[in-house]
Amino acid sequence: MDDRLFKTAMSKFSTGVTVITAEWENENHGMTANAFMSVSLDPKLIVISVANNARMKPIIEKAKTFAVSILAEDQADVSMHFARQKEKEDVAFVEFAGVPTVEGAIATIACDIHDTSEQGDHTLFIGKVRDVAVTDRNPLVYYQGKYEQI
Repeated sequence: MDDRLFKTAMSKFSTGVTVITAEWENENHGMTANAFMSVSLDPKLIVISVANNARMKPIIEKAKTFAVSILAEDQADVSMHFARQKEKEDVAFVEFAGVPTVEGAIATIACDIHDTSEQGDHTLFIGKVRDVAVTDRNPLVYYQGKYEQI
């Protein structure tokens, strides 16, 4: 099978949209990702998948902590900013459990790196959850290469 067919098949799975953030050398960094899921309740673990050539990979490795901000339906511009598709001047960060997070996210998960596993052209970062915060808003959804709302 060719790469395009594989990507098309994967785009048929609706996902939420997240921004992965970390602080390194007193600077906040972030990237948009939809490769995120929960792994375990006891202990509380989540996983994110980061391309090996992504600028965020060494930042997460050095920081040893990261946060996942699950974006709200009105935050497509934030997602595009961190995906380097559109410049947004006023991205606001909020510190949560010692990690920078995106202001206005519907859920925020602060983690310490628990384990890593290189798989193909990505690295899986398993995060041990430090703390979570949740609000009651609708999520931003990604389906077939486009942002959608519920």
